[in-house]
Amino acid sequence: MNFLHTSDWHLGHTLYGRNRYSEFSAFLDWLVELIEQERVDVLLVAGDLFDTSMPGNRAQELYYGFLHRVACYTPCRSMVITSGNHDSASFLDAPKALLRALDVHVVGSVSDNVSGEVVALRDRQGKLEAVICAVPHLRDRDIRSVEAGESVDDKSRKLVEGVELHYQKVCQAGELLRQQEGTSVPMIAMGHLFTAGGITTDGDGVRELYIGSLARVSRSIFPTGIDYLALGHLHVPQRVGGEEHLRYCGSPLPMGFGEAGQQKQVLLVEFADGERKIREIAVPRFQPLERISGDIETITSRMLQLKAEGSCAWLEIEYTGTELAGNLGALLEEVVEGTRLEIRRIKNRRTVAILKQQLSEHESLDELGELDVFERCLNAGKVPDTQRSALVQAYQEIVLSLHEHDEPLSALPPLQRQPL
Repeated sequence: MNFLHTSDWHLGHTLYGRNRYSEFSAFLDWLVELIEQERVDVLLVAGDLFDTSMPGNRAQELYYGFLHRVACYTPCRSMVITSGNHDSASFLDAPKALLRALDVHVVGSVSDNVSGEVVALRDRQGKLEAVICAVPHLRDRDIRSVEAGESVDDKSRKLVEGVELHYQKVCQAGELLRQQEGTSVPMIAMGHLFTAGGITTDGDGVRELYIGSLARVSRSIFPTGIDYLALGHLHVPQRVGGEEHLRYCGSPLPMGFGEAGQQKQVLLVEFADGERKIREIAVPRFQPLERISGDIETITSRMLQLKAEGSCAWLEIEYTGTELAGNLGALLEEVVEGTRLEIRRIKNRRTVAILKQQLSEHESLDELGELDVFERCLNAGKVPDTQRSALVQAYQEIVLSLHEHDEPLSALPPLQRQPL
C-alpha cells in the first residue's frame, strides 16, 4: 500500500487582505492529479484543513468538492482526516457519518473511547491492510486536569504527560487490533502538535498550542510500534528527532513571505515486502511571493528586473535605507503600475527606528496615541510649520474614516465572527 501525507492547507487564508482561492484551487487540482498518477491508496490529512474555525462558503466548496473528486474519480480507496488547532472539531465531525459512505474517515475531536481514533483499513475481502491511529489536535481540556496552585512548570509537565498518555492509549488499541488479526500490517499514527526542536519561519502563522505554556513534546513520547508518523502544524517540512519515519510534510502553500523561498512538498509513503520507502514530492509554486529588502535603489532595481521578466509575484517590501523616504509607497506603486506585480506590504524600518529614538526611556509605542506618533514623525522629518497644519488635518480625517468603518465585533452577526 502507499499513503500520501499532507497537512496545513489553511483553506480560506488571506495574505495581507488578498484572498488566495485561485492558489488553493490550483493546489487541490494538482493533488487530485498526483493521486491519480501515483495510484495512491490512502490519503492522510493531518489537520488545519481550514484557516479559521468558521470557514466561508468558498473554502467549504473547495474542501467537499475535493473529497468528492478523490473518492469518485481516483484510485484512492480511503481518506483519513484529523483536526488541527485552526479547525473546529465539531465542524469537521458534523458530516463524518455521511463522509464514511465515501470511505472518508474524519476524526475531529477526542473520542470517549480511544478505539474511536483507530481506523482499520481493509481490502474488499475484509482483510486488514493497515491500522491508522488518527489522533486529532489535543486541546488542553482533552489531556490535562486543572488543580489549584499549579505552577507554569506543573502545567507544562502535565500537558506533555497528557499527550504521551493519549498516544500510548491509542497506539495500544491499534496494536491490539493487529494482534487480534494476527498480522503485522503497517501502523501509522497521525497528529497535530509542536515537537521539541521543531523549525518555524518568520511570519508563518504557526501558533503555540497551549496558552501560557511552551509545552512541546519530544520524540520519546511516540510509541516504538509506529511504522510512520504523519504530523501537521509546522509549515516547514522536517523530521522529528532526525528520524526518517517521523515526519512533518509542511504546508503546501507558503503562509507568509518568510516561506517564499521554501520548496513545499507532500510525502508518499510506500509499504511493500516488509520495507518502507518515503518519497518527497515537490508542490508547484502557484503564486510567486518575494520579499525585497534594502534601500530605494536596491528595491527599485529588483522590481524593475521582475517587471522585465513579466513576473506576477506578490511583494513584501522592507525599506532599510537611512533616508526618511516619506513618499516610499507612491514611488513603489509607480514602479509596478501597468505590470502584474502586486505590493502586498511595505515595512519602513527607518520610520520605526526614528520613532523608537523619539521615545524617552519611560515610554513605549503602546502608550502613545495615534496623533502623538504622527507628530513625532513630523518632528523626525523636520517638516516645516507651514506644512504641518494641513498634514495633521489630513491625517486626522484618515484616522476618523478608519474608525467609522471599523465595526466592532459585538455588532457582527455571530456566524461572521472571526477567532481572536
